[in-house]
Amino acid sequence: MKNEQITIEDVPQDRIAENATIHAGCKLFGANTLVCRGAELGYEAPVTLKNCYVGPGVKLKGGYFENAVFLEGAKAGSGSHVRAGTILEEQAGIAHTVGLKQTILFPFVTLGSLINFCDCFMAGGTSRKNHSEVGSSYIHFNYTPNQDKATASLIGDVPHGVMLDQAPIFLGGQGGLVGPCRLAYGTVIAAGSIYRKDQLNPNRLVFEGGGRGGSVPYTTGIYRNVKRPAMATFVYLANLVALMAWYTQVRRLFVGKEFPEPLYKGLTETLAMAIHERVKRFVGFCDKLPESLKMYKAQMGDSVSAILIEQKKQLFDNRNKAAEVIDQYLDTLKIADQSEFSNSIEHKLTANRSDYLTTIKKLSIDDRHLGVDWLSRIVDDVTEQLLGIFPVIR
Repeated sequence: MKNEQITIEDVPQDRIAENATIHAGCKLFGANTLVCRGAELGYEAPVTLKNCYVGPGVKLKGGYFENAVFLEGAKAGSGSHVRAGTILEEQAGIAHTVGLKQTILFPFVTLGSLINFCDCFMAGGTSRKNHSEVGSSYIHFNYTPNQDKATASLIGDVPHGVMLDQAPIFLGGQGGLVGPCRLAYGTVIAAGSIYRKDQLNPNRLVFEGGGRGGSVPYTTGIYRNVKRPAMATFVYLANLVALMAWYTQVRRLFVGKEFPEPLYKGLTETLAMAIHERVKRFVGFCDKLPESLKMYKAQMGDSVSAILIEQKKQLFDNRNKAAEVIDQYLDTLKIADQSEFSNSIEHKLTANRSDYLTTIKKLSIDDRHLGVDWLSRIVDDVTEQLLGIFPVIR
């Protein structure tokens, strides 16, 4: 459908709610596009929407959005550029001129303006008044000089993050995070810092100075450390698999009028897309290791570490087995019996059905511990299975 003000192509009519608001200049494409009740598109500037799932009350104020999911109450400001594999859960928000791709933001997480934040997972916080935040003019550096993206950063984690009871994480403005990094809940990175390390101890203020000037010998294409990006990828993938377990065993219990089946389907399919993207990037990283090793030997001669040689060889030789491990685990989730935790949640819903955020926030301490233990076991199991393929990475 096309008129003088709005373009709609290949979007089934029944996938756009009658009480959604679509302002002049917007363009909607794709058979998968879904716009739920109370959503508003294009209030500040035109929106282009392609195969996105827009939940109830979502406000996309202006920009380009493709193959992404926005759950109830999520917001995006003008100039947004949101691409494949991105999920904004309930009440997560980004301000104007923010670029996202393969990014997952848990409820309440807020990003300021003028930000590039691709290949990240971020959680933390308990409400709109107590949330994880990324300051304006922030960058997640997700592309290396060796031209790979085995760089996804885990800011928080899935097992604790889904409980919506963790201390917020704050990444100060005019700064950056060099992926892959892992940050614990309660981490505060001072404004202006370019941070390159993991911070696994909670509730820490960390900062980086300008550093010393100068130069050192460097050859593009040589990997001097493969353990860090490989291990970071394994842990990140394990967390996404745990999130799939949460979606299929817990989120699905809330499917109904306020969380329709097509939105749930889009959520799980987009997460699967994100998982496969990380596997693809890992394999691409491993593909470069033989040439890297050849270059390193030519440069370093007999002083090349034997452990590094074995690490590169093992990663390259077994690189495709990682996908097999992940696919097999995802298949088990499709047929697995409900966990003790999801059975407990379902019982509570039967007695008193309420919305997702309210239900999770009302969980007892025992239920929270049960859920964290369940998801943590998945993370540990997937990580161990991947390390079983690449034991030299331990």
